[in-house]
Amino acid sequence: MWSDNDFLMLPQAERAAKCFEQIKAQKEVFILNDADGCVMLTSDEEDGVPVWPSAGLAQMWANEEWSDCEPKAIDLDTWLSRWTVGLARDLLCVIVAPAPGEESEVMLPEDFAEKLL
Repeated sequence: MWSDNDFLMLPQAERAAKCFEQIKAQKEVFILNDADGCVMLTSDEEDGVPVWPSAGLAQMWANEEWSDCEPKAIDLDTWLSRWTVGLARDLLCVIVAPAPGEESEVMLPEDFAEKLL
């Protein structure tokens, strides 16, 4: 298992591939959550839910305006059966393992799910 720091040192394309690898291995997706639900980001005019392969990577975003947020693990079966459908219905994307100050891969929920199967 890679450390969060090792993960962040990877180029963006490799980071996305490693994210899928880790999610599949541990069968969990991490989001940031607060009293109102999950955190959403806007990237290239698209709204999406950021996801990470570890609680530590998600926790990095829990600062300033999101200081009241906490990482939440979602098991892979629940993600595939409920979140994929819900995000697609709400016209939201998945933002894959965003790192502060860097571009991240933005995917349709169905494409994200396909990479996890």
